[in-house]
Amino acid sequence: MLLSSESAEPLSWSELAGLAKAEPNRIDGPTSAQATLRLFGQPESSVNVTLYRDHHAWCPYCQKIWLWLEFKRIPYRIRKVTMRCYGPKEQWFLQKVPSGMLPALELHGQLITESDVILLALEQKFGPLGMAITAPEALELRRLERLLFQAWCIWLCSPRLSTRQQALAREQFQGIVQRFESELNQGEGPWLRGPELQTVDLIFVPYVERMNASLAYYKGYRMRAEHPAIDRWFRALEELETYRGTQSDFHTHAHDLPPQMGGCWSDDGPEAQRLSERIDRGDGLGEDEACWYAVDQANQAAIALSRVVRHQQRLRNVNPMGAQAFDQPLRCALTQLIRNTPCPPPSGSAAGLRYLRDRISVPRDMPLPAARLLRQALEATAQLDGPEQAKPLPVRDRFDQDPGLFLIRS
Repeated sequence: MLLSSESAEPLSWSELAGLAKAEPNRIDGPTSAQATLRLFGQPESSVNVTLYRDHHAWCPYCQKIWLWLEFKRIPYRIRKVTMRCYGPKEQWFLQKVPSGMLPALELHGQLITESDVILLALEQKFGPLGMAITAPEALELRRLERLLFQAWCIWLCSPRLSTRQQALAREQFQGIVQRFESELNQGEGPWLRGPELQTVDLIFVPYVERMNASLAYYKGYRMRAEHPAIDRWFRALEELETYRGTQSDFHTHAHDLPPQMGGCWSDDGPEAQRLSERIDRGDGLGEDEACWYAVDQANQAAIALSRVVRHQQRLRNVNPMGAQAFDQPLRCALTQLIRNTPCPPPSGSAAGLRYLRDRISVPRDMPLPAARLLRQALEATAQLDGPEQAKPLPVRDRFDQDPGLFLIRS
């Protein structure tokens, strides 16, 4: 973020609210993590599908079903459930699904769990998105996705690997990911099969997105730079507004994965350290992370502002500084965000600002480019105060992200 040499006075909440962007139409507009009903121009009476997914949009299996419904434009309701890593399961959901498994889906009143079973039921009802997932070629690609997942887990989630073991795990992963590249290179376009995105692409999306983030952060491995066909595939995805509505950023994935995966382990190499520091500062990794960041920055800043203004009292309440003390530092950061001008906070604000910087969740809170601008504004404002950091994010759980504190009920 480019900054002026001048300083600004913090805007008031009423002034900030006047500069915020109006909330989009969540029912018929672009794909949104905040939506609870999607109609795609159809009457509400046409809804026969209810998707149960996590509040934070962290669950990869939920993302797969979410994407399928969005690309097929099937009217559906959304009910959000707490993942165990950031709070207790809702009792109403455990009465429906005693295992607590996500995603779950109701189709004409029938409850279905496990993402592949859900996809099969949706295909049988609404028709496939391209190749059917039961086609022999699709089954082979599904097996490849599981092999890629396993190789990633071995490299990312095995603690105390020796240098030789790290090299072997990396080599094994690269061998499988090169097979994925070969599949992508079979056709002239960016997709696995045919001229348009299909279900076989969506099966790979959630975990390849997470591989791209986690391997940069923990292993210093720039997946898109190493594998041009995968970069081309991501670029094609990021041209689609539907995918962008579900896409997370590197910071979110780097810190939501450890409690879900049982731990993620750095190789402690200099490149991993360099990239993780950039991600944690809020800088992002440019086109390694996403190629659609070069958008209207003023518009994205206004989107980020609108999301913070909506929850500003709750954000102040949970901040370690306390609601009253964090009021002015937060307004300073938002002033910098929207005016693109430094706004010095009161002394002792740095840790409180970085506490919020670390807890922005994409796409739960806002789109990726908006979050990048907000993280940068919070960090730049914190730097005006000093180097003090917030308490490190937990890795065994994410109870600091309990969604119950932020639910706005009518």
